Amino acid sequence: MPPDAPQVHRGWRDYALLLALACCWSSTYPLTKIGLGSIPPITFISARSLIAAAFLLAILSARGLRIPTDIRAWKLFAFQQTINSTIPFLMITWAQQYVPAAPTVVLASTTPIFAFLITWGITRHEPATLLKLTGAMLGLAGTAVIIGLDALGGLSSNLFAEMVILLATVSFACATIFGLRLSDYDPMVVAAGSLLFGGTLLLPVALVVEHPWTLHPTREALIAVTSMGIFSSALGLMLFYMCLGRLGTLTTNAQGYLRIPIGVGLSVLLLGETVPPNLALGLVLVMAGVAAMTIPAARYRKWIGRLRGK
Repeated sequence: MPPDAPQVHRGWRDYALLLALACCWSSTYPLTKIGLGSIPPITFISARSLIAAAFLLAILSARGLRIPTDIRAWKLFAFQQTINSTIPFLMITWAQQYVPAAPTVVLASTTPIFAFLITWGITRHEPATLLKLTGAMLGLAGTAVIIGLDALGGLSSNLFAEMVILLATVSFACATIFGLRLSDYDPMVVAAGSLLFGGTLLLPVALVVEHPWTLHPTREALIAVTSMGIFSSALGLMLFYMCLGRLGTLTTNAQGYLRIPIGVGLSVLLLGETVPPNLALGLVLVMAGVAAMTIPAARYRKWIGRLRGK
C-alpha cells in the first residue's frame, strides 16, 4: 500500500510545475518522430536514458549529492524505471507498427482514468471523488476531439496491438502510485538512478539486436535524442517526482491531458503539421478536465457558495 499523498495547500507554483511537466513530456511525440527516422527504437530509448542520466549526474555532483548505493534504493529505482519507462515505451513503440498515430494518442491518454480506478478500487491512498472521475472523462473527451472523432474509427482493428497500448498506460498509472514510495529521496536523485538503470539495461539489447555502430543517424535525429534526454527524460522525470510529492497521484496524472494540445503545437512548430479545426473545443474540454482533477473540491464548494450569495 503506497503512502498517502501529502495534504498541503496547493498554490500557483504547484500548478506551474504541472504545466512544465506537460511541456517537457509533450515534446516526446514530435522528437520521437524525428529521431526514429534514422535511429531504431531500442537504441533510441537507451541513448535518451543514458544522456539524461549523465546530465543529472553532473548536476548532482555540482550540488554535492550522490546516488544511494544501498540495495533497497536501487530495487526501488529499478522497479520504478521498469514500469514507468522501459516496459511501457517498448510496448507502445512495438504497437505503433500496427496502430495509426491518432488512435495511439487517444489510447495513451487514458492513464488518468486507470490511475483513478486503481486508486478508487485498490490502493485508496487518495480521495477518489466523483469530481475527479468527471475530470478524467472530460479530459478523455477533449483528447478525442483534438485528435479527431474520425480517428476513433481505427480503434476496432489491430485489437491486440491496441490492448498492448492500454496495458502500457496501466503501467504508467501504476508507476505514479508506486512513485509515492520514493518521496523520501531527492527528485533529482530518483530520476538519475532510474534513468541510469533503464539505459544500462537496454544498452546490451540494443548492441545485440540493432548494432548501433553501423547506424548513420542524421543531425536532426541526434539533436532529437539529445533534446529528449535532457528535457523529456531528465527534466521531465525530475518534475514528475516533484509533482507526485506535492500534488499526489491523481492530480499529477492530469498533466497527461495537457500534453495533447501542447504536443499539437509542437508538431506544428517542428514538423509543419496543420492545426485541426476542432482544437479549440478539445482544448476547452481538456482544461475543464484538468481543473476538475486538480482544484480541490473545497474550493469548488467555496466558489459555488459565493455564486449563491452564501
